[in-house]
Amino acid sequence: MKFGSFDQVCREVPLTVCSLLGADGNGIEPHCYARNFEFAGKLFFEFAVMVIYIAALVMGIIMIYHIKTKYTAVGRKEMVTFFILYMLTTLVEALVVSGIVPASSSIQPWFVAAHVGLLSASIWCLLFNGLVGFQIFEDGTALSLWGIRISSLIVFGGAFFVAIGTFKNMVGFLSPSNPILLWIIYFIFNGAGVLIYFILQLILVFKTLDDRWPLGDILFAIAFFVIGQVILYIFSQDICNYATHYIDGMFFGVMCTLLSVMMTYKYWDSITKEDLEFSVGGKTAQWDVKYDMGGYNNGRY
Repeated sequence: MKFGSFDQVCREVPLTVCSLLGADGNGIEPHCYARNFEFAGKLFFEFAVMVIYIAALVMGIIMIYHIKTKYTAVGRKEMVTFFILYMLTTLVEALVVSGIVPASSSIQPWFVAAHVGLLSASIWCLLFNGLVGFQIFEDGTALSLWGIRISSLIVFGGAFFVAIGTFKNMVGFLSPSNPILLWIIYFIFNGAGVLIYFILQLILVFKTLDDRWPLGDILFAIAFFVIGQVILYIFSQDICNYATHYIDGMFFGVMCTLLSVMMTYKYWDSITKEDLEFSVGGKTAQWDVKYDMGGYNNGRY
């Protein structure tokens, strides 16, 4: 992979940004891509990946529901914010990858730019959640909640501006043929955010937790993420050829990302202890009340 260039990456895997880059923004096509399919008279792409997208949205709803039921869990509202951003990122990516938003339409660059912004905002939000466990600031407070929301919005806006500026060639140093800033955001900023989050969680487990069981959850999350990225960027073309265009590396990349997110939720759940005394769903304790009535028994002394 050449610094600042999407050429090699886009030849391997059809990222959402690839159709808007290259000379004059005409797009960079992959050497091999999954077959399209027809539904209701309209062509769609990446059928297998669409199944994973739907599964990711369903799992996102389930995980948000379970997070919301842990009424007194540390970082509950902050974690919900991350999963909302993850679901929005997945939804926009599905619309672009499937072709529901046509590649030739005038709105496609805006959807792709929104996807780039949401992806970076999601990773930033995840990193912010990684700091919550260290109790640098109290979770659930206005400082914490508005801090994560405003900072994620700023990251979204910055990434969105760079992306749309690159696609539309709005500024001299932003162009489809020289997308250096977009490349830095897409790979270095996002990659560093994920890496720092995982490092912080390993430190949290070893330095502050007595229980080592959460270590397995976070290690599985790391493993799934790394495997998914390796398959996506290195073996996508080989998979596509061997599978005769039915699937490509994007299928395994999206699936492994989903598994990594699910294990991240499992990790958060395992390190979060709910205060059952204040849990709305907790069972009410049964108390046995005994009276000392002296020698009183059956109405007699």
